Amino acid sequence: MGDVINLKRFKKRMERDLSAKAAEANRARFGMTKAERAAEAQRGKRANDLLDQHRINGEDA
Repeated sequence: MGDVINLKRFKKRMERDLSAKAAEANRARFGMTKAERAAEAQRGKRANDLLDQHRINGEDA
């Protein structure tokens, strides 16, 4: 005789697996999180500010 399977658990496990696959596709599709985008913008602003500090009389040195 075969093993007894709890159908509720099986259905929930299948839903979680499908949800995880969809989440993985969305992560690949949409890229960075909001916090990562903010950190990247802050790094870019900092780099531009450092470059601007090395200008002489508003011209490139």
